[in-house]
Amino acid sequence: MDGRKKQAVGERNGVLSKERPEATGRRSARLRLRAAWMYYVEEMTQNAIAETLGIGRITVVRLLADSRALHEVKISLSRSVADLPRLERGLEKAYGLKEAVVAPLSAEDADPTAAIGAATGQFISDFVKPNMRLGVGWGRTLLNTLDFVDEKPVPGLAIVSMLGGISAVRQYNPAEFAWQFSRLFQADCYLIAAPALVDSLETKRALIERCGIGPVFEMANALDAVLFSVGGISRSSTSYLFGYFSEEDRRSLIESGAAGDLLYSFYDSAGRMIDHPLNERVMGVGIDQIRGTPHRILTSGGAEKVDAMRAAILMVQPTVLITDEVTAAELLRLDESHSADVPTD
Repeated sequence: MDGRKKQAVGERNGVLSKERPEATGRRSARLRLRAAWMYYVEEMTQNAIAETLGIGRITVVRLLADSRALHEVKISLSRSVADLPRLERGLEKAYGLKEAVVAPLSAEDADPTAAIGAATGQFISDFVKPNMRLGVGWGRTLLNTLDFVDEKPVPGLAIVSMLGGISAVRQYNPAEFAWQFSRLFQADCYLIAAPALVDSLETKRALIERCGIGPVFEMANALDAVLFSVGGISRSSTSYLFGYFSEEDRRSLIESGAAGDLLYSFYDSAGRMIDHPLNERVMGVGIDQIRGTPHRILTSGGAEKVDAMRAAILMVQPTVLITDEVTAAELLRLDESHSADVPTD
């Protein structure tokens, strides 16, 4: 193996040794890590790295120089650290992502919610910009991001909730995410003042057309970015736990081929919306609107969600995926399995 192959990235997620003041910041640290990994491990050219990361070639040169100066490039790399960028790059290539963020876990069977929440909070803190319109979903994963978001004013930022709320709160209210999230940035917040699920399509139309909710749905057509998670179809899903769906509903959804839900819109394992009456009664932004948004950030994880996540990725083609290392490995395994099943000429 040549010398360039033997070298690899030494530190992870901005945990640096002797970091210089001008090189601080999670985003710059992450860019350095990605650039160094692509250059030293994948042997990409500097021009190819610049194109992949959406930066100039001179910036790539500086990132590589900084990485060496900060001792982030070393002769060897422990497997536990090396696996994270390997998984990220694997996901990006397999699913056509602009960026993947993989959070480490303390143990393979650990609950990944907190780790994914931390990674999401850090990512979104650097992502939001003035005058941005950001649509958000809600759920346990997103609620866990709040403790890791940098609290700072962002002028002109508008947070748009993409799903109605819940009426029965059990210890915590994941539907409050949009409001709590917007307060961290001193941003305007626009809510869908209706239940997440209504009794009929007629009620949904009446609420949108005659009860003042229409403008929020119209804002969803001009979002700059969306932040959302996916739900599984198991009894541990947030929608089931909060009583929106009965056991009879859940079984009916499974019989109709449901693999998971995105904003309570249920889809099958191929990422296609299923034919089920519940999909007509959801007070939420449609899948087509999400798919048409420039920046689509999917954050989820857990063994019970892997199939639902893969289907959601196929359906909305997120630009960014944030997950944990165990789920990432399973998503790559699923991709390889499905690729092997495709007949070749």
